[in-house]
Amino acid sequence: MAIRTFNLPDPGEGLVEAEIVEWKVAPGDTVKVNDMVLEIETAKSLVELPIPWSGTVRELLVNVGDTVDVGTPIISIDDGQGGDAPAAPAGETAQAPKGEQQEANLVGYGAKAGATARRARKQGDGRMPLGSVPESAPARAAAPTETEQVAEAEPVAEQTAPAPRTESPAPAVEPVAREGRPKAKPPVRKLAKDLGVDLWSVPGSGPDGIITRDDVESFARGVNLPERQGVSDQGEAAASVSAAPSPAAYPFGSGEREVRTPIKGVRKMTAQAMVGSAFTAPHVTEWVTVDVTRTMELVDRLKRSREFKDVKVTPLLVLARAMILAIRRNPGVNATWDEAAQEIVQKNYVNLGIAAATPRGLIVPNIKDAHGMSMLQLAQAIGELTATAREGRTQPAEMSGGTITITNVGVFGVDSGTPIINPGESAIVAFGAIRKMPWVVEGPAGDEIVVRHVTQLAMSFDHRLVDGELGSRFLADLAAIMADPGQALVWG
Repeated sequence: MAIRTFNLPDPGEGLVEAEIVEWKVAPGDTVKVNDMVLEIETAKSLVELPIPWSGTVRELLVNVGDTVDVGTPIISIDDGQGGDAPAAPAGETAQAPKGEQQEANLVGYGAKAGATARRARKQGDGRMPLGSVPESAPARAAAPTETEQVAEAEPVAEQTAPAPRTESPAPAVEPVAREGRPKAKPPVRKLAKDLGVDLWSVPGSGPDGIITRDDVESFARGVNLPERQGVSDQGEAAASVSAAPSPAAYPFGSGEREVRTPIKGVRKMTAQAMVGSAFTAPHVTEWVTVDVTRTMELVDRLKRSREFKDVKVTPLLVLARAMILAIRRNPGVNATWDEAAQEIVQKNYVNLGIAAATPRGLIVPNIKDAHGMSMLQLAQAIGELTATAREGRTQPAEMSGGTITITNVGVFGVDSGTPIINPGESAIVAFGAIRKMPWVVEGPAGDEIVVRHVTQLAMSFDHRLVDGELGSRFLADLAAIMADPGQALVWG
């Protein structure tokens, strides 16, 4: 037999290490070429790694939770061919045994059965080139979001091979009868790990028995535990949960007085980037309070329209479109500062970033060539971007190359803030909560006080390349469109 050793490949983007998040195979399992065998977390994203050979898993060489360097042996495979075989070098895949077909794959990005296909965008209508931008833009797929601005999506089942059980069940709680390993998305698995909950003992209330966030939290609190678990002794089951409350579930209880969380992965990269931005770019922040009643009316009309029936329409969509129009009138805000060349680089295209809070930390994926999209295409792109981010599947390429960013703090009920500019960009806009408030309007008999939908927009910009006049004009144009979306017909 030939034992092949697979080394941790180079994930790209200058990254040199990754954390082992989950093994999808166990020693003795049979694998085929390009089967996903493990999931890793880099400083940029979660990535599933395919195996370049078929055979039988001989040994898992690293454990879940380990942080390993690129090139470290992580798994050995017996290909059944006889003789010894060298390890696959980092960033490469070994050749399949003679006579066996091997599919081409990129590290961490191999084709996965059941993956959602992307639908090509229609060209022509709604395209608004900025400068010398190509006439084609990346394909997008419709993936509607669920709340007015940003919300957490329900997880879906993972179509993967059964993985070895890595958690130790609580002694007084019996495992739930199920086929294969528990079905749960990475954010839910992380929550269970933080709460000290064994997923093998948690019944899933989602489709096909998927374990949701509510399932994990309810189990941690002991809510309906005996009924859901089928435990006959109700007192014993309740006692088994209350005997060792986790610090995350009971922060002021009798558990540990302090909890330490390692700073690594996405959170570490975000912290470094934000510190670098805050102390490199001189930030200036301006605010404007806007009556967005007409924007809300537009959102309601679009929701009822036939063209938008398959996508989620939100005020964030209108703001995104307004950003593109305001950039056309004020292109200087869509730029970056090149310290080495001592030049201001103006971008004649818009890669619109949408800040997303995920269980792994803050990430800022961006919509490539957003300036060339119609309203419908932009809605589809935002839906796809936010859904992918919530599932922890945003890839490094989707977070690079942004030109300007929106951060939607309104989803948390926050009115405004002073956002830090995303590194490599010159401006970021904070979208506050939309509230019904008294507002002075001009009526037939003079000024009147009426109830209107009101929000605050805050814009932080790099004062090295965006002066006060340019920043103020851009923010004023943004507010004008949000106050009256019809203004877009004049400027468009």
